[in-house]
Parts: sequence; C-alpha cells; structure tokens
Amino acid sequence: MGDELNGRVAVVTGGGRGIGRGVALALARAGAGVAVGYRRHRDQAEQTVADIEVEGRRALAVQASVEDRVEVEAMVAEVVETLGPPSILVASAGIASRYQPVADVDPAHFEKVVKVHAFGPFHCAAAALPSMRTCERGDIVFVSSVATRDHMANGSPYNVGKAAMEELAYTLAKEEIGHGIRVNVVAPGLVVSDMGQRLVRSMGGTDDMTELDDAFPFGHVCRPEEVGALVAALCGPAGAYVTGQRIEVDGGGFPAGLLQPR
Repeated sequence: MGDELNGRVAVVTGGGRGIGRGVALALARAGAGVAVGYRRHRDQAEQTVADIEVEGRRALAVQASVEDRVEVEAMVAEVVETLGPPSILVASAGIASRYQPVADVDPAHFEKVVKVHAFGPFHCAAAALPSMRTCERGDIVFVSSVATRDHMANGSPYNVGKAAMEELAYTLAKEEIGHGIRVNVVAPGLVVSDMGQRLVRSMGGTDDMTELDDAFPFGHVCRPEEVGALVAALCGPAGAYVTGQRIEVDGGGFPAGLLQPR
C-alpha cells in the first residue's frame, strides 16, 4: 500500500464498477480517501467502498446523475463535509451509444449520451473547483476513449460526447494552471467491463471478453486496474509537471478488424 496520495481526497464518478472501480481502488491504494460516485448501482458502489476500507482508507458512496448540476453540487458538498475538500476529480461515469448510423439515431438518445460525457464532466469540474483551489495541489482526470481517434462508425453520440469532453479538459488545463491544478485525459481502448462486454456482444462477439485475450497486445484485453494505475500515477509525484495531456491506454493499438459492426 503506497502513500503518494496520503491525505488527499478523490471523487470518482462511475466509481462502483468497471474502469471507475479500478481507478477508485488504485487511488485508495496510493493513499487517498475516495468518494465513490454512482447513479443507480448503490450495491456496487458500497462494495467498492468496503474494499477501499479494507485497504485502511476512508471512503464514501455518493449518488448523483452527472448530467444534473444540482445533484452534482450536492454530491460534492457531501464529500467536502464528510471527507474534506477533494483535490482529485476523476470523471469516469459513462454510457454507451446504441451503435446506429447517424440517420437512425434518436435525437433524444444523442442528447442523453452527450449530456453524460460532456455536460457531466463540466458539471463535476465546476462543482469541485472552488474547494479544489484551496488545496495545495489539484488533479482532474477525464476518462475518454480511443473513439475520439478511431471515429468508429455507428457510434456518433459516444464519439461526439467524448470529443467534447477532451476539449473541455484542454480548456480547463489552461484556465486552472495558476491554481496548481493539473488536468489530463486518459483514453482507454476496449476494457474488461460491463460497457466493454456490451460492445463486444453487440458486434457479434463472445459473451466472455477474456476469450479475446490472445488477440490483444501483451496477451490480454485491458483491465480496469491498468487504467487505474495510470490515473494514480498522473495524480502523484510522477505527474507533477504534466497537464493538458491525453494518454491512450490500448496496448499500442486496437486489433484491426477484430470487431466490426454487424
């Protein structure tokens, strides 16, 4: 158990499962107290809290729909009151597109996905910044996707939402540097998670993502803890002089042609 983040408080949206859980556990193991944000799956958030507490760190499950500014502000206020001012914010909450061509996408669905991926980080950052600016150091990490590089067909709501998220990060990096706040983007490829499994299944793939391990770089599909390790490093001493950067976590490239829309 490390202490690079000892004494710091982190908020991780979508922290109860998948990538968010991997990030929450990595930050806790590096010494941070962690607020585990969730929207619906309280049981999974509470399990993550329990696992963090086993590590000897403070943790809290906090509910909010990230696209709702009022709920996000209430979430941050609860974190400040219970754990202290957050000096780390990781925006990991996300939902998938329905994988349809633009001509067939329901505008309401497009709006919903973009709200979660673009407005969500906007609301979270705006709510957290006042207290984060009082801390000796601040770190904001947005979890994006290689989708903004690959522009995969049939994923316009997700692609657009993540692209907007990244532009927000680059803007924040310039705005907040004077307050000692670093803002970076982590962009995973396919990750073993509920969302990753739905993607694989929708494209006619296996129901067990680990069956794809041999086809991926380094002999396995990316795991949530590998994304978490990078986020923890960015928020620690190794990331002290890093801001406004986008780092991909895909083993050097998604296996070409492995998954194709059916």
